[in-house]
Amino acid sequence: QVQLVESGGGSVQAGGSLRLSCVASGYTASFNLMGWFRQPPGKEREAVAAIYRGNPSTSYADSVKGRFTIFQDNAKNTLYLQMSSLKPGDTAMYYCAAGSWSFPSLSSRRYNYWGQGTQVTVSS
Repeated sequence: QVQLVESGGGSVQAGGSLRLSCVASGYTASFNLMGWFRQPPGKEREAVAAIYRGNPSTSYADSVKGRFTIFQDNAKNTLYLQMSSLKPGDTAMYYCAAGSWSFPSLSSRRYNYWGQGTQVTVSS
């Protein structure tokens, strides 16, 4: 089994920055793909960014390209999401996920394990 625990969420004004963290524990060798997803209030969950642990290559949703950066520290089994130039539209519950695939997929179908989420609120 794999456990994912997110942290780092909070409230910030538009234009500000936050860094989310996700610590993985358990059988961490069982996945090679990690990603961040978010669910805005009243909307469906959407992909934000993904990283393939092997190379590591990355993918981003168009809405966050140039503003968010996904990276990992394999020695600490920790995934990060550095968020800059935040907008009110980035307000959401952010989830860390892990799975297996051959490239950094943004499809939720590739992810088997999910964290409980951390809330990010951006005010104008």
